[in-house]
Amino acid sequence: MSRHNFAFLFSSLMLISACNSDVFLHHSGSMPSADKIEQLKIGQTKAEVEDLLGSSSAVPSMDNNEWIYMSSTLKKVAFFNPEIIDRHILTVYFKNDKVSRITKLTEKDGKQITFDTDTTKSGGHEDMGFFEKYFAGVGQYMPFGPSKEK
Repeated sequence: MSRHNFAFLFSSLMLISACNSDVFLHHSGSMPSADKIEQLKIGQTKAEVEDLLGSSSAVPSMDNNEWIYMSSTLKKVAFFNPEIIDRHILTVYFKNDKVSRITKLTEKDGKQITFDTDTTKSGGHEDMGFFEKYFAGVGQYMPFGPSKEK
């Protein structure tokens, strides 16, 4: 086998292996089981909720009256953007250290967020020309202050 044939064969094998279509499922978060969520009732204390569901994934409020349990499953293929397969969010609200409200959300309940592409000028060096931008300070650098010539 010649050197060129070997190089061609090797590069072909590398290209084929790089195009492998491995699919990775990435799970994150910890959502309590459905039977434990069914046992959750309005009026239970924080200690009872923690014993039943475990510690929450997040507590967004400063007063510790909102506990969020969440989990998601993402599908990743090579270098493509991940695709959300499954997402569940359980929020438990407390008032006077007792459960006051329970909400359950899934991926279908979420809203798609569109980003605004408008920009605001900063008033810095955006409107300056090339020479003004790069040569405006030439000769003005005085590391030790102005000279004191007499």
